[in-house]
Amino acid sequence: MDDALLGLMALSDPYLLLLLVFATLGGVLIGALPGLNATTGVALLLPFTITMQPIPAIAVLTTIYCAATFAGAITAILINTPGTSASATTCLDGYPMAQRGEAGRALGMAAVSSTIGGIISVICLMLAAPMLSRAAYYFAPPEYFALTLFGLSMLASVGEGTPVKNIISGAFGVLLATVGIDLLTSIDRFTFGFNELSEGIGFVPVMIGVFGISELLVQAGQLDIVRKQVIMKKIKLPSKADYKKVWKTILRSSGIGTFIGILPAEGATVASMIGYNEAKRWSKTPEDFGKGAIEGIAGSEAANNAATGGAMVPTLALGIPGSPTAAVILAGMMVHGLRPGPTMFTEQAEFAFAIFWSMMLVNILFFFIGLYGAKFFARITFIPTQILWPVVFIFSIVGAYALDQSMFDVWIAVGFGFIGFMMRRHGYSVVPMAIGLILGGMLETRFGQSMVMLDEQWWMMVTRPLTAFFLILTALALFGPMVWSKLFTQRDPMKSSGE
Repeated sequence: MDDALLGLMALSDPYLLLLLVFATLGGVLIGALPGLNATTGVALLLPFTITMQPIPAIAVLTTIYCAATFAGAITAILINTPGTSASATTCLDGYPMAQRGEAGRALGMAAVSSTIGGIISVICLMLAAPMLSRAAYYFAPPEYFALTLFGLSMLASVGEGTPVKNIISGAFGVLLATVGIDLLTSIDRFTFGFNELSEGIGFVPVMIGVFGISELLVQAGQLDIVRKQVIMKKIKLPSKADYKKVWKTILRSSGIGTFIGILPAEGATVASMIGYNEAKRWSKTPEDFGKGAIEGIAGSEAANNAATGGAMVPTLALGIPGSPTAAVILAGMMVHGLRPGPTMFTEQAEFAFAIFWSMMLVNILFFFIGLYGAKFFARITFIPTQILWPVVFIFSIVGAYALDQSMFDVWIAVGFGFIGFMMRRHGYSVVPMAIGLILGGMLETRFGQSMVMLDEQWWMMVTRPLTAFFLILTALALFGPMVWSKLFTQRDPMKSSGE
């Protein structure tokens, strides 16, 4: 309780409050612009938070995460183009409602559902914190190693590629993490004579490249897209009849979103799809879905915003990103010298609760910004891409250079921009690569510490209950789906014999 109060007191700083207001506005702007999303926005702004104190820096990044996730609904409803992938299912019912003159009602329901979903997930996060802090006493290097290995095993289900391609992408990220001086042996690896690589490949330039510059190259092939906006008079708050119809859907989707967000490497997009499907399955009028059902908007938006809070659970408590955007935020915490993991709530509890309270405040802020500013942000979506993306490119270059005032970082960002573009073009998601880069260094460090601790008897790891538990989960994550498929998709022996 003391830590929660100390975290709340951090928000009494006028400077931090002002930052959160501007970050919320910026997050809504980023989420409303088709092509940009929360991950890209956080990656682009990450370098500009380096000079801040840890609490304001990470609070700004999480604010952009929450606000951009909500703002995707604005364009989804008004121009049938989701600002973020997490709002793709909102298009299914939001745009039909807008076409029949109910855009204001649809946006009002999106704002209410998003706010409730976000607040519920943050409350769950706060309640779970004391339990997570107690787990810290049972973690040593072998447990951290097994936990990180489990996080890497989840990369198969991350991103838009096939499981095999996702694993390959993640393995490439782990390989990149080995660049630099080995801390245990002091041997240079893969530096190729570049002194700048002796400390490894920096997180920030890579994040800017694979999420910012590669997106620019992808969007360059979509310059001919014409968007048509539905006319909207004003936003309307849901009526009593609307609340009566959707309150169960909002609560259900909030729970689903929080749970999906907690799962390592999942995120708001998966949560919104499941939330929407469950809303349709439990609806008394499922035939209305896809034609302008307000339950569809509530189910999708409550789930995707609840996932933002849930995604911060494994990010802070386990050091494993709960979503692609959380991976960039995790990189930001590591740049600031913070130690995400089971000890977060014992050694840096004030920081953790300050982030929780800031996320709570942001969910309230974007409710009002969404209600009164949606019309304005919808107009911004018509900024010509020929102007928008050169500006994004300039931000990318400045951000890459600003970290260490190094042109080498700029070339890394540009290089990984092209690498990311080619990966996406051939069906390889860049998200597993980014997560692999973050977790790869942690994996190697924890393994080295474990070998020292166990006197190089690596097989002793399985004698430790928590380590064995995470290793079993890793095996199930990697081989479980394949075994399950073979067990339940084999033809009946009687049928195969012709009987």
